[in-house]
Amino acid sequence: MPKRWIFPTADVAPQTADVLADALGVSPTLAALLYRRGLTTAEAMDAYLSPGLRRLMAPGAIPGMDAAAALLAQSLAQGKKVAVWGDYDVDGITATALLVDFLRERGYAPLWRLPERAAEGYGLNIPGIEALAGEGAQVLVTVDCGIGGVEAVARAKELGLAVIVTDHHLPGPELPPADAVVDPKLADGPGTDLAGVGVAFFLVAAINRLLPGEPSDVRRLLDLVALGTLADVVPLRGPNRILAKNGLLLLAEARRPGVHALKEVSGHNPKATLGASQVTFGLAPRINAAGRMGRPDAALDLLLAPDLDVARPLAADLDAENARRRAEEDAILTEALAQADASPNGHGLTLFAPHWHQGVIGIVASRVAERRYRPTLILTADEAKGVLKGSGRSIPECDLHGLLTEIQDVLRTFGGHRQAAGLSIEPDNLALLTRRFDEAAARALGPTLPTPSLTVDAELAFDGVTATFIREIGLMEPFGCGNPEPVFASPPVSVVATRPFGQNHVALTLRDPGAGITLRGKGWGMAGEVGTRPKGATVRVAFSPKITYFSGVPEIELRLRDVGGAS
Repeated sequence: MPKRWIFPTADVAPQTADVLADALGVSPTLAALLYRRGLTTAEAMDAYLSPGLRRLMAPGAIPGMDAAAALLAQSLAQGKKVAVWGDYDVDGITATALLVDFLRERGYAPLWRLPERAAEGYGLNIPGIEALAGEGAQVLVTVDCGIGGVEAVARAKELGLAVIVTDHHLPGPELPPADAVVDPKLADGPGTDLAGVGVAFFLVAAINRLLPGEPSDVRRLLDLVALGTLADVVPLRGPNRILAKNGLLLLAEARRPGVHALKEVSGHNPKATLGASQVTFGLAPRINAAGRMGRPDAALDLLLAPDLDVARPLAADLDAENARRRAEEDAILTEALAQADASPNGHGLTLFAPHWHQGVIGIVASRVAERRYRPTLILTADEAKGVLKGSGRSIPECDLHGLLTEIQDVLRTFGGHRQAAGLSIEPDNLALLTRRFDEAAARALGPTLPTPSLTVDAELAFDGVTATFIREIGLMEPFGCGNPEPVFASPPVSVVATRPFGQNHVALTLRDPGAGITLRGKGWGMAGEVGTRPKGATVRVAFSPKITYFSGVPEIELRLRDVGGAS
């Protein structure tokens, strides 16, 4: 699907870029790029380019943190048994691993619980709390969940447990009756965008010096923080950028046996430096697969493994689970796309089959929404509960939570945010949901269906694509939500040659006549739309420049984001 290229509306004067570049010791091109992204002073650029741990805010800046730390430290000093309750996704599993690892290092033996996705669902539940109480838990600490667990927390209090909720999700109209509630979204502040594992990290930082004995070096836990933060797709700015940047250094070292083994099964050298995308699309899915297929405990065991002899079999098991998850996902996607093609003019897609796996329908919804560029709901049967359960994903132009709020009379339950949501309905309401969701999407999107857009940072001729500049761009990593990888637009260039490779990929040789330079580029998944460009055609390409070592020699290559006609 062709994309609309969106260029910056504001630019920076060359002399301003020169002054900023001199102050920072970078090129004017990089200074101008950062300026267009809203970093308009040398101080702001320096904080961005040098995200050291010293720039983190104090833990007490997070609402409820001081009270939670004091209570937990006091409870541990009194010898009370602590139980950690997490979630079955990467954020929840890494947050659980972080807190359990820290407490064990300090000499405590916490209990822990990760709910099973299909049987228990997300968040706290009363039977699980009762089971922990039966095992002797006296203090319950939640990570990455709990802000909505009003009834479950009340039951924990009835059982005599002290409860500390740490979460990062939006609070509802009623807070749980916990002894302490920690959530950066309870107030505006520097940690508003933290992932659950980020909140857990600040909790251990806060209690570290309150506990008796020599404080731990909590920096060693940053590998878990980076893994969970990147996987949860939170904006990589402020504290998240600092935590992810420093955590990636530890992921490269792979001192944790579980990380070492996970990198091995993901096809990486255990000591290789990884980019954010390699973590997000390589390591994280293998951890997520455990939760999606009903075995989150296996991923936690891996991250807490004491040595490689324990870690390697667990990593191999998760790799196999991920392969099964991918096969399941691909099969469902094929069926879902066929259903979507039957409604080519629909504004909102509602797709259903009773046999689709609950653990992967969210991923499928994301892929369908991306390919068909429509807000999409994917539903399947939950026979144990007698309902249809679904996951939804949207496009930037449409507020999915707003759509579901508009038609909530059709829904049994729902929750989420602008781009992603979960829901359940009575089986008899499927046809009604299909019609009402499409109508609501049509009202939101208007008569003309939107087309995908691509944000472009600047135009860049091929003589500006140098190894030095590409290394400068590396200072902007990690890339992801809130900090996208820079994309540049070429001037009109000529197609020298095209070569398809793989299933649907294409390699282009392109010449910039104005610069007198020829570069090679690769378009992943773009063979169908690009492969028909004849030799000699004039095009403009949107690209991100890379240095590759495929031939053993460093070579500049363009990662193609879009190819359009010259204009």
